[in-house]
Amino acid sequence: MNDLPLTTALPPGPGPGANLPEYTVSELSLALKRSVEENFSHVRVRGEISGFKRHGSGHCYFALKDAEAVLDAVCWRQTAIRLPIKPEDGMEVVCTGRLTTYPGRSKYQLVIDSISLAGVGALLKILEDRRQRLAAEGLFAIERKKKLPFLPQVIGIITSPSGAVLRDILHRLADRFPRRVLVWPVAVQGEGAAAQIAAAIEGFNCLAAGGTTPRPDLIIVARGGGSLEDLMPFNEEIVVRAAAASAIPLISAVGHETDTTLIDHASDRRAPTPTAAAEMAVPVRLDLIAELGGKAARLTGGVSRLFAEHRLLLGGLARGLPDPQDLLGAAAQRLDDRTERLRLAIAARFGVARQRLDLAAARLRPAALAADVGRARARLADVEPRLAAAMARALAASHDALDNFTGRLATHSERHESLLARGYVVVRDAAEKVVTDAAKVRPNAALELEFFDGKVGAIAGGSRRPVRRSVPPIGQGNLFEEK
Repeated sequence: MNDLPLTTALPPGPGPGANLPEYTVSELSLALKRSVEENFSHVRVRGEISGFKRHGSGHCYFALKDAEAVLDAVCWRQTAIRLPIKPEDGMEVVCTGRLTTYPGRSKYQLVIDSISLAGVGALLKILEDRRQRLAAEGLFAIERKKKLPFLPQVIGIITSPSGAVLRDILHRLADRFPRRVLVWPVAVQGEGAAAQIAAAIEGFNCLAAGGTTPRPDLIIVARGGGSLEDLMPFNEEIVVRAAAASAIPLISAVGHETDTTLIDHASDRRAPTPTAAAEMAVPVRLDLIAELGGKAARLTGGVSRLFAEHRLLLGGLARGLPDPQDLLGAAAQRLDDRTERLRLAIAARFGVARQRLDLAAARLRPAALAADVGRARARLADVEPRLAAAMARALAASHDALDNFTGRLATHSERHESLLARGYVVVRDAAEKVVTDAAKVRPNAALELEFFDGKVGAIAGGSRRPVRRSVPPIGQGNLFEEK
């Protein structure tokens, strides 16, 4: 192996190029590596980070670019954990380190020792300004965020139908708690992707509850990882406003855990990955069954313990109570005593009353009784004549009233007969009621005519017109004239 640098003069050879030393590929790569590292052992480079990736080993790989060139860069794990900032795509930084080559791929790269901010990148500045403007409108306010349903019946998924994201979400849902899923396919990057995503969010919200297509109870907007440029549709204002205006709870699952887009701020819940979004959407069915069984066992045990405690308490209280027979016996004895005392009291009361009656009877003398009877007879003899005179006066008044009524009745009877003797007639209907109004007589009605010397039946005629007389009427005398 020749360790001479490339600038060393070569000995002359027998022909053109015959005096040049021969290198192996490894020798030449090593010589180039040594030359680059000696001339650029400590440099500062300003550029915009692009394609940032943190490897599982902890090393960070990305590129620094400007308008005309790109420089690969690497930051080893020991240095990355001490960096004062977290590198992100679009961030304009100043990196300090040394240039080296990677012989395995014939490329050179910058091994970074430190990174400092050189200013906000153009793209990040646009996004930051947009974020602050939308936040000032209240689209990211905590009080606007809705609570996710515990167990949604229908889940709407907005994502690309051809990516692995949809399969990951469906697989996780099937493992945890199978639910009905509606997929709205959209483009997740490129021109027109933002309009499709916003239209999908609004479309799910426009579905009527109880319609042919069920309305989702939860929406998941999902996309896999990518660069800042790939995730730009989810930073567009039209998508952010659609997510903030959604009446259906929405989970954003865009990119990987380190990726942050503006839809994450407007959504009701942010998931670091699409798989995590499915885990947020539904609980684990087996865990719910186990929890329900555990709570049922706890409830059964608690009820059993409660009954046992009450049974023990009741037994203790029962032991403290006196014997019921003793209580009833004492009460029965008191009842017998009160009954006997009542019987004796009644007998004594009757005895006292009898003694008082005998004393009152002894005070009544026969002579006093005879004097009282004599005085009563004298008052009766005095009242008897006055009572007889009053009765005689009442009978005389009654006789006078009766005589007066009899005379008046005879007078009316004689007047009735005298009227009939003068030619008047009393007309009665079939019910023997006196008819006084010609309008009440119906044609062909049976009538009874009472004359002075008897009664005659008649039939009423059909016409009520007055009958013309063929003989001049004879003069009529006074009804009250005596003959």
